[in-house]
Amino acid sequence: MGDPRGFLKVRSRRELAERPVQERIKDWLDVHAESGLQPWTQEQAARCMDCGTPFCMTGCPLGNVIPEFNDLVRQGQWEDAYGKLSMTNNFPEVTGRICPALCESACVLGIHQPPTMIKLDEQTIIDQAWNLDYVKPLPPQRLTDQTVAVVGSGPSGLACAQQLTRAGHTVVVYERADAIGGLMRYGIPNFKLDKSLIDRRVEQMEAEGTRFETNVEIGKDISWDDLRSRYDAVVVAIGSTVPRDMKLPGRELDGIHFAMDFLPDATRRVWGKKPVNDITAKDKHVVVIGGGDTGSDCLGTSIRQGAKSVTVLQIMSKEPSERPANQPWPTYARIYQKTSSMEEGGTYVYDTDSVEFEGATDPKNVHEIDGATAEGFVADERGHVTGLKIVSVAPGENGPFTRQPGTERVIPADLVLISVGFLHPETDTLVDQLPVELDRRGNVARNDSFATSQDGVFACGDAGRGQSLVVWAISEGRSCAAAVDRYLTGSTELPAPITASKRPMMLPR
Repeated sequence: MGDPRGFLKVRSRRELAERPVQERIKDWLDVHAESGLQPWTQEQAARCMDCGTPFCMTGCPLGNVIPEFNDLVRQGQWEDAYGKLSMTNNFPEVTGRICPALCESACVLGIHQPPTMIKLDEQTIIDQAWNLDYVKPLPPQRLTDQTVAVVGSGPSGLACAQQLTRAGHTVVVYERADAIGGLMRYGIPNFKLDKSLIDRRVEQMEAEGTRFETNVEIGKDISWDDLRSRYDAVVVAIGSTVPRDMKLPGRELDGIHFAMDFLPDATRRVWGKKPVNDITAKDKHVVVIGGGDTGSDCLGTSIRQGAKSVTVLQIMSKEPSERPANQPWPTYARIYQKTSSMEEGGTYVYDTDSVEFEGATDPKNVHEIDGATAEGFVADERGHVTGLKIVSVAPGENGPFTRQPGTERVIPADLVLISVGFLHPETDTLVDQLPVELDRRGNVARNDSFATSQDGVFACGDAGRGQSLVVWAISEGRSCAAAVDRYLTGSTELPAPITASKRPMMLPR
C-alpha cells in the first residue's frame, strides 16, 4: 500500500461516463463514452485500504487477489497487474463489465464510504494488457496423451477448456450455436458486452491448442455415449437453459415469448446473421415480466428496436437505496441501482403480479382453408396478445405477495417477454443416452470433485449448480478443470478455488 491515507484523501467514487441517451439508443455500441485508462484511474485505485483481512477476496468466487492488483494499478504497473489478475481469472474483460461485483459489496471501505473501484480496475487492467500486447497464448510445455470433450462454450466451459489445454490435454469444445460464447455471445446485448472481446479470447485459446466445433449439438449430431467413448473425459457445461414459464390464462396467445427467444436475435442482426425466431419490438407496446438483469436487457434492446412503450413488471418491491439491516456487510446487499437501460426509458412497475393475458384475433392470422371459397376464410383461434391483466401485491395473510383486491387493471401489450429465470439444464438426451443422475432441481448431480454418476463425466457451471452468475461459472470451470486433470493423471497443479458443494454466500437474487 503506497499511501495508507489514500482512502481519506480520495473519498468519492468515480464511474466511467456514459454516452448521452439519445445517442446510444440509436446504435448497439458500448453505452460508455469512456474506456480503458483514465486520468483518475490510479487515484481511484489508491482508495484501497490494504485491509488486514480483505473481505473483498472472500466475496469474490474466484479468489482474486484484489488488494495486490489494486496497488499495482495505483503504481501503473500494468504487466504485473495483469499477471496477478490472470492468475485467478480467465476472462476479466467479461467480469469487469457484467459482474455484479460481489467483491465490492464486501469491501471494508464500503462500510462507511463508497467501496473501492474493483470491477473497473479489472476491466482497466485487461484492456491495458491487450493494448500493450501483454496477453499472449500460453500453450503447454508438453502434451499428455489424454483427451477431453467440453460440451458448452459459456464461461464455465471456456474456463475449464483453457485450464485443461494449458495442463497439456487435448481439448475440444462443442457448441450447438454458430459461434462460441454461450449466453455471453447471444444472451447479453452487444451494448453491454461487445462480442469482439469474446472473439479475441477464442483466438488466444485456439493458439494455445484448444479446438472448437460449432453447430454441433451433442445428443443429436453426436450421441452422448458416443462422445464418451471417443474421449478420456467429458465435461458437461451446457448451462441452465430451460426457462421458467408462467401458466396463466391466455398463455397460448401469439406474441408471448421467453426473453431468451428474443434477445439472441437482436445480437444476430447486429452481426449480420439471420434471426432464428425473428421477434422484434419495433412499433409495439412491450411488457417484460421480470425485473432482473435479463429484464433490463430486454428493456434496452426493445428501446433500440423502436418499441412504442416498454413496461417492466417486478413482483418484488423496489430495492432500498441503502443497505438494509437484514443484509449486513459483507453479504451482498440488494440495493437499488439504475442500469444503463433503465436510464434510457421505459417504466418499471413494482409490487405487481400478472393475472391473465388478454388477446384478440390477429388479422394477419386469417387464412384460407384448402379449396374453400371466399366464405371459407377463418381466423386462427389463438389470436394475438393485446394486453396483460396485472394486480398489486403486498405482504398479507397469503404471504409476501398477497394480491390486493380492487387493484386489477389491464396494460396494453403487443409483445410480452417472460424473464423470470431458468429451471434447469436441458438433459433429455443426456439422461437417455448417457444416464447421469439429476438432483431434485433437475440439475446434473455431482460430488465435491464435480464428478457425475458416470465415470469420467463431470459437470460444472449452471448445468450443475443451477442458474447463477458469470463469475461463479468461471470459478466452477477452473475448479472442474483441476478435478478432471487429477482424474486423468492422478494429481494436478491447476488451482481449484472451490468445491462443487460450496454455495454462494453473497449471491444476489
